[in-house]
Amino acid sequence: MAYHLTPIATIRTDFPTKFGVPRQSGLIKGLKGRIVFEPEYRDPEALRGLEGFSHIWLLWDFSEARTSNSIFKATVRPPRLGGNKRVGVFATRSPFRPNNIGLSSVRILGIDLHTPDGPVIEVEGADMMDGTPIFDIKPYLAFTDSHPDAKGGFTEDTFKTHFSAPTLHPSLCEAFDSEKLEALREILASDPRPHYHDNPGRIYAIEFAGKEVKFRVNGDQVEAWLECDK
Repeated sequence: MAYHLTPIATIRTDFPTKFGVPRQSGLIKGLKGRIVFEPEYRDPEALRGLEGFSHIWLLWDFSEARTSNSIFKATVRPPRLGGNKRVGVFATRSPFRPNNIGLSSVRILGIDLHTPDGPVIEVEGADMMDGTPIFDIKPYLAFTDSHPDAKGGFTEDTFKTHFSAPTLHPSLCEAFDSEKLEALREILASDPRPHYHDNPGRIYAIEFAGKEVKFRVNGDQVEAWLECDK
């Protein structure tokens, strides 16, 4: 039996492309997003009571992970394992799944019920591209959703520590306000490169907040600049 899902909203973020998007929700605290509802769901009554919660779950569409191949693939190669080792798709958070559904937990920063776009939820910690469709929103319940003793499987052995503070070209400090600059620092410090990349001196580019930010890694040092600087 086929099922049909209708997006209720989209999220607006500073990432027009996939590269640089945090690997998990909540990793980069300063990253903000705006949840804008589709016209038929712009009823403020739908958000009544949400102001009493600090976090929400978002169910969303891996809209950029669609392929023309509909054959089920039981295993995937997570970048965290170097892109070479296969594990079961249901043991990963890979976007290449039987159904392209993502799940993220984000913090509510504010709810504005009366904007030109209808009710809008401002959130922090999203791991989604700009324009990602959202299927549903549910409140996060700490007494049941948090499991401090949970095991992390293969991720516990492959978690990569942050780099030291990135070196930013002065023009970056001029191009972004303090909040976006701090978010950019965290993104770079978390090493947005694929885990199997270790090419000292290679230049990468992130599209972030309307700017193209170039960076390179040498050892545990990260240097970043705007495209127009070099």
